Amino acid sequence: MVGLSLFEQAGGEAAFLALAAAHHRRCLEDPELNHPFSQGVSPMHVERLAWYWAEALGGPARFSVSGGTQSAMLTLHANNGSMDDLGRRFVACFVGAMDDAGLPDDPGLRASLRAYMEWSLRDVLVYAPHGSEVPDGLPVPRWPQAPT
Repeated sequence: MVGLSLFEQAGGEAAFLALAAAHHRRCLEDPELNHPFSQGVSPMHVERLAWYWAEALGGPARFSVSGGTQSAMLTLHANNGSMDDLGRRFVACFVGAMDDAGLPDDPGLRASLRAYMEWSLRDVLVYAPHGSEVPDGLPVPRWPQAPT
């Protein structure tokens, strides 16, 4: 898999749509995460989440082309205060969703996807404190390729 992006290694757009749907479902089923995930989520949430993750992990820039930015994503999650255990639970849902979505059972790929999600969560948590201001114009970050 030398030279393949994580997007390609995972299985492309269909895999990311399945991953986003499985993750969303797991978050709704989680007793702590279900509240924020059941409150006024856009009908396109799963699709846009799939586009975001795909773009960040080496896929097409559909999220950015549709008008999405890192700044908008961070602003959506900013100023919620302490996240306590929610971040750990969010990552656990993501890890479980990889199985639910049928992603390849490649340890390097799985480790890279988990590392991406943990990094992404840390980025979101920077802006969790009340009064945080997210800078304008941040592009969707690109995560490095998985080790081969």
